[in-house]
Amino acid sequence: MANQKVFEELHPNSKRIVNLLEEKSALKQDVYEDSHTAFDQLRELVKTEVDLLKQCVEDKRIRLSIVEKSQSEFQVFIGSDVLVYQVHSNVFRLEDGHPLWESPYLQEDSSRGFFGIIHVYNFLAESFLQNRYNDPGYLIGRIFVNKDSHFFVEGRGQLGFLFKDLAQGEWRDSSIRHIIQVSFAYALEFDLFVPPYEMVQELNVGQMQSIGSNSQAATGKRLGFKLQSEDEE
Repeated sequence: MANQKVFEELHPNSKRIVNLLEEKSALKQDVYEDSHTAFDQLRELVKTEVDLLKQCVEDKRIRLSIVEKSQSEFQVFIGSDVLVYQVHSNVFRLEDGHPLWESPYLQEDSSRGFFGIIHVYNFLAESFLQNRYNDPGYLIGRIFVNKDSHFFVEGRGQLGFLFKDLAQGEWRDSSIRHIIQVSFAYALEFDLFVPPYEMVQELNVGQMQSIGSNSQAATGKRLGFKLQSEDEE
């Protein structure tokens, strides 16, 4: 306490505010800093993984590159896909009904239930390269990292079940590389689907010109191919 005498003279409500600032707000600052450190570790290991893949993949047509967007975002072009990794600027507490609150790990120390979150999105590479702003991407995983550098992952495919043990999930090079490899594999195995014929059998001149300019035609792995106007009907 910076000034114990002043604190003792405060109204109880003011004392409560001081305690919240020193405990919860300080905790959130710690988690925020730790999550950005974790994100930097992830970034460096992604670079290592991409460099290893480059040494093994001989076909120069296959995209393998990283684009740095900011301190909180980078993009990985891998084959016909882009994976976007983003760390959120806020700190979150697990919702009250989350099963992890029943675990001995969180019951022992509730402050472990505050997390920084790293999102992993999957887009088509052509969507970025051709500025197709209407093309959708998909959240394939989100990584939760707490103050003790423990983590768990929610996501699709193996990301949805391999990294569930928060108490045992330590944020270290081996676990980070495993997450990277699983997210790469999921994106590459998640293919672009052919849409039903009925969805694309008829279009007008304006729609055709839009397709040619790559500005209004939305293409996603689940959509296959879809016109913007179909969303507006």
